Amino acid sequence: MSAHNPATKSLFASGSIKVNAPGTKYTDDAITAEYNYETTDVVIESNGDVICKPKTETLVFNTQRKVPKTGVMIVGWGGNNGTTVTAGILANKLNIKWRTKSGEQTPDYFGSLTQASTVRLGSSGGRDVYVPFNSLLPMVHPNDLVLGGWDISSMNLADAMVRAQVLDYDLQRQLYPLMKDFVPLPSVYYPDFIAANQSDRADNVLLPGAGKKEHVDAIRGQIRQFKEKNALDKVIVLWSANTERFADIVPGLNDTADNMLNAIARNESEVSQSTVFAVASILEGCTYINGSPQNTFVPGVIELAERHNVFIGGDDFKSGQTKMKSVLVDFLVSAGIKPTSIVSYNHLGNNDGKNLSAPQQFRSKEISKSNVVDDMVDSNRILYSKEGEHPDHVVVIKYVPFVGDSKRALDEYTSRIFMGGHNTIALHNTCEDSLLAAPLIIDLVVVAELCERITLRRAAEPASAAKRFHPVLSLLSYMLKAPMVPPGTPVINALFKQREALVNVLRACAGLAPENHMLIEHRTVDAGKALLAAAREAIGTSNVSKDKKSSGASTPSTVTDDESVRL
Repeated sequence: MSAHNPATKSLFASGSIKVNAPGTKYTDDAITAEYNYETTDVVIESNGDVICKPKTETLVFNTQRKVPKTGVMIVGWGGNNGTTVTAGILANKLNIKWRTKSGEQTPDYFGSLTQASTVRLGSSGGRDVYVPFNSLLPMVHPNDLVLGGWDISSMNLADAMVRAQVLDYDLQRQLYPLMKDFVPLPSVYYPDFIAANQSDRADNVLLPGAGKKEHVDAIRGQIRQFKEKNALDKVIVLWSANTERFADIVPGLNDTADNMLNAIARNESEVSQSTVFAVASILEGCTYINGSPQNTFVPGVIELAERHNVFIGGDDFKSGQTKMKSVLVDFLVSAGIKPTSIVSYNHLGNNDGKNLSAPQQFRSKEISKSNVVDDMVDSNRILYSKEGEHPDHVVVIKYVPFVGDSKRALDEYTSRIFMGGHNTIALHNTCEDSLLAAPLIIDLVVVAELCERITLRRAAEPASAAKRFHPVLSLLSYMLKAPMVPPGTPVINALFKQREALVNVLRACAGLAPENHMLIEHRTVDAGKALLAAAREAIGTSNVSKDKKSSGASTPSTVTDDESVRL
């Protein structure tokens, strides 16, 4: 049947969703849903036989329906990402239109998983029904977010937007008066952790010469003041500042929560500014998200988040080249094709590229980009049968000021195919860096905030046993290049697995079964008959209507299975 057949075309619905199921209950305050979580336990016996034991466990999800007034504090607010996301939200909120050489443009949230993508909800009369992602559960709308943050540069956001050279001139012109009074708070500056070429921006430093404990206390005070001034219910803190060098993991310094706090009190040099922000956020009960590749979340920070039951998520926004890699390698390995060499080259000219031109900062980025294929390679021991076998994987980043925010990414994938053959795929990707990263910031905030309102428990347990997700919020993995997971759990980099995990968890919260894509109803001997009957009825109704309008008699049209391709 033709893909353009009106009888099979999917339906789109944007209204409120209500699940009519015995285990799903709605109150003014919450959605409570019973969910049968089905997994398979596998035992590999000594003779090599594999014994599978299906297991079903009933869970109860509770989602608070009231969407709180949410603030977002961005570290590096005056950078390209911070100014772009602020400008984009303002343009959408105020419906600011602008002109380019291609004509009038209207604001949108394209590139945002939560605002511009859909999910398959189910079917109606055999036709797929799609709904907006953000209609599955109550979510904060980006237009309602209150933005603020820190930067080592005192430049107001209007001038910083102009400096970034990301947005079209006519849009900048209209946004300038709206953004000129947004001035970042003073930020922490430890020169040893970022490139020396950033020193010329550092004219807005928080408590110069003070100790790191004083910095933590000052940041906590800034968060409280921001929350009180804007009458917020909660604040989420997000790092979008410069990539730092990796911090050394030192026993007795940052390996436990207590050692971490004591190291801050002693003003230890190996405590980075991003870790100082993370600790301050955790102590204030604010979710903290790391959008850069450095190891902000040393073991002591993770333990501190667990102790205070505060969400942390990271690392590094996944916007362009790495997102493509997580799709392509998953496809190749799943198809039984063996990637043997992956070479990735980038050049960019924004301040991120300038900072990454320093070797130690580049090393942080190289690590986050290089690990993205590990779980996909590890999933196929038929292709990679030797212990430790792995594709050659090289990442290169160069600073080219002329290209600005328009990052170029060139990739070459060489693979083994049938009977010793080879296949090479070469990609060229021009990434408007901040225009891809800004929607990820929105998605990270929206999903993290939603997760703060979700609890779950086993059905046999009392309601008081309900708990939140683990403080290391791995559900954010889809948006992150080097996704953090709870200690001792597997890292998933394959993009579609990450998305389906997120979608299916939200479906579970609503009381819906996971989307398994089996579509058995479309694969049996009766497949399509319901759709054909509906099409015949629709055409018959149409003809009757035409007959009433015409003065002469006409012969009703009929539809056969052979003719169905032309419906």
